[in-house]
Amino acid sequence: MLLQKNWLSENEIEADDALMLRRVIYADGRSRGFINGASATVNQMKELGEFLVDIYSQNAHHSLLKPSTQRQILDDFAGSSTLANQVAKQYKTWAQLNSQRIDAEKNAAAYADELAELRDQTRELQQLNFSLEDWQETQLEHHRLANGASLLTGLETCIALLDENDMNASAMLAQVQQKLTALVEFDGQLKEAADGVDSALIQLEEASRALNRYLQKAELDPARLIEVENHIQAVHNISRKYRSKPEELPDLLVVCQVRMAELEGFANDGALAKQEAEALKIYQDLAKQLSQKRQDAAKILSQKISAEMQRLSLSGGKFDVALTACEPSVNGLETIEFLVAGHAGVEPRPLNKVASGGELSRISLALHVTTASQGSVPCMIFDEVDVGIGGGVAEVVGQLLKQLGAERQVLVITHLPQVASQATQHLQVSKTQSNGATLSHIQALSVAERVEEIARMLGGLNITETTRIHAKEMLNV
Repeated sequence: MLLQKNWLSENEIEADDALMLRRVIYADGRSRGFINGASATVNQMKELGEFLVDIYSQNAHHSLLKPSTQRQILDDFAGSSTLANQVAKQYKTWAQLNSQRIDAEKNAAAYADELAELRDQTRELQQLNFSLEDWQETQLEHHRLANGASLLTGLETCIALLDENDMNASAMLAQVQQKLTALVEFDGQLKEAADGVDSALIQLEEASRALNRYLQKAELDPARLIEVENHIQAVHNISRKYRSKPEELPDLLVVCQVRMAELEGFANDGALAKQEAEALKIYQDLAKQLSQKRQDAAKILSQKISAEMQRLSLSGGKFDVALTACEPSVNGLETIEFLVAGHAGVEPRPLNKVASGGELSRISLALHVTTASQGSVPCMIFDEVDVGIGGGVAEVVGQLLKQLGAERQVLVITHLPQVASQATQHLQVSKTQSNGATLSHIQALSVAERVEEIARMLGGLNITETTRIHAKEMLNV
């Protein structure tokens, strides 16, 4: 439950006491998923579903032949899956540092040349003292200075038209103001127009004063213009040299500094070697812890599976988890291999070389049942995992699944009455045809219906009273 809540928190989905996953599939093939009422992607539902349900199919035992599956089973049983992930992560860290050191030693001369070029490039970019904000202000200042003469001439003309010519705008508007003020006495409706002229005259005076203030401060500055143009030219020269736009120069400086730091680390062989040695030591410490956990768990798992094999008609058989030391790898300091002997007097050999289909199925089931108590998934589905077995062995398989059901919710799909009769509840799955479509039905069975269904599994189409009696005995009803 803790893993589920952590996952919900990481994905910003509200966690309630109850957890509900819902998926709506439309007729046109589109679908929508929901987790606790919040929209969710199919991948999110799949990830969360893995915390809730484990599915073992009839072909799942074939994956047991893979070294990766065997390693995962042992680590899960040992409770060391998290530690195994840490070992893998630390190995990659060490391997990367090891590769960097070897690469640095091999390319020392080339790295030295590149570092020298980067230092020159960085020095030029820093001396330019370039920033996007200053660049924008510089361009505006250059535009203003380059058009300084036009600015002064235009301002003088505007001020003359507003306030200094004989027929200036201020004088003419003042005349209109005087005339309208007199006319308002004859008709009050002209008051709005008169007020508008008063306001316009005030704004005109303010504009004239603002232009005069600007003109008093404004002056031609050829020296500053030359300085600004030189700076702009320097920026464009650097941009052309490094084949970048001016706006990209700050990012280019960061890239150069990052690469310089990396190359300086390469140049310092001692520092890089020290980092590599430290990473290797951490890896070795973690890997040794993992090895110890695996060794302890391997003994227990071997004993338990060997015991289950006796119950599954593999009398005298033996199961062994072999740990073989190997070179340090992403998986630790050893390889893991499941060995099995089908009967007494035979040395255990690799599972993929000696186990038949039926034996492999039984061993797989024994592993599932034995390791289930170590997991946290509350629901397990077994889809015809009893393929290839029958008789007394099937009855033992049913008992094992019932034993597992005491700890988890277990759903079993089976065609064997010996397995089905061990269940506490039965659901019959059937299919029908309707209007050219196939429909699936699931029906909960009553006690009488359970007897009939087990009898059908025992006797086929013709069910006799003897078959029913047998079914009742198997169901203990």
